[in-house]
Amino acid sequence: MEKFEFDDISFSEDTRILYEGHHVNGMDLAPEAFPLFMTSAFNMGNLDDVEHTYDTKGYTYIRTRNPNRKALADVLTYLEQGKDTLIFSSGMGAITTTYFALLQPGDHMICNENIYGETFDAITSLVKNYGVTTTFVPFDDLDAVKAAVQPNTKILYTEVASNPTDRLCDVGAIAEIAHEAGALLMVDNTFTTPICIKPLTLGADIVINSLTKFLNGHSDALAGSITVKDMALFEKIHTVRMLTGTSGCPFASFLIFRGIHTAELRIKKQCENAAKLALALADNPHVSVVNHPAVSMHPQYDLGKKLFSSPYLATGMFSFEMPDDREKINAFMDKLHIAHYAPTLGGIRTTLSYPLLSSHMHVPEEDRKKMHITGGLMRVSTGIEDADDLIKDFTNALKVFD
Repeated sequence: MEKFEFDDISFSEDTRILYEGHHVNGMDLAPEAFPLFMTSAFNMGNLDDVEHTYDTKGYTYIRTRNPNRKALADVLTYLEQGKDTLIFSSGMGAITTTYFALLQPGDHMICNENIYGETFDAITSLVKNYGVTTTFVPFDDLDAVKAAVQPNTKILYTEVASNPTDRLCDVGAIAEIAHEAGALLMVDNTFTTPICIKPLTLGADIVINSLTKFLNGHSDALAGSITVKDMALFEKIHTVRMLTGTSGCPFASFLIFRGIHTAELRIKKQCENAAKLALALADNPHVSVVNHPAVSMHPQYDLGKKLFSSPYLATGMFSFEMPDDREKINAFMDKLHIAHYAPTLGGIRTTLSYPLLSSHMHVPEEDRKKMHITGGLMRVSTGIEDADDLIKDFTNALKVFD
């Protein structure tokens, strides 16, 4: 059975996430725990068998196909409600491989100016070297997005919630602009995950996930994915992934497939914790800005209510601004007992990141200002700890600013 679907009964996402992807073509055994296929190649018989295996897209060589990647791809395809998914060596590998598969010299791309710093770096220092031009505009200004469209525009790129300021994108509205221009909409869903929102159902053509983060949840594996609703796109990207060697590692896929089984439980708790902590910090006298859709000061508070079923099920990420005083910021970090610094996100333990010295350190100052990256900005990835404990920890540490 390829997919966990039946004619006489239907099951919820909470249940199906445990069963999608567990079938392996050609394997008669049914182990309770999905096995690790740590092999570089699969044996075949005579030439007829070889030809049949390739014709039916069976398992041949690790860079082309692997059961662990396939299992993970199947559950992601279900969660994102797409046609198929490809697994990559990292989130950035998924992004750049897709660019190279779909863009040609002379093409134009429109990118949300509020994006992850290394995505910005990839576009401005790598993609442009292949003759592709990019216009950066704020995607919360639909007129600006429309004005940026050119006859050669091929892709519009955005995150659902920007890293690290949680600026939101009206995916449906941007999809309309893209499709009117004959372009594709490519959306990074890492911050929000398919547990909270499914961009393909809102009009996106390609969805990116850094699987290293929330969907894995245990900070022990590196991988990325793209999910599409058009198999022609899938084949184009698959070919470039194979030729550039950006296929995901079977062991990482094994770990993430295991981790994704508890994604519903973890991510819902992380989102709830993020909203509670963000709302508490919004009332703290030492905090001037809190970037989270649950907080009324968020410039797109109303859009958040439109995009998500609840402000407590939007994202496990937020950022906040405290006074730009490095000595006191250091003291604040030293005083925390639970939250700790780590240049990643989405794990079960709460972590901090300082964008000015990490994700956006190479972004020019002028562009950082447009992204609202300041010297007092701290990004928070909430874990699954008790929310009241997190609030106590942050409130106590912020007393260094008294």
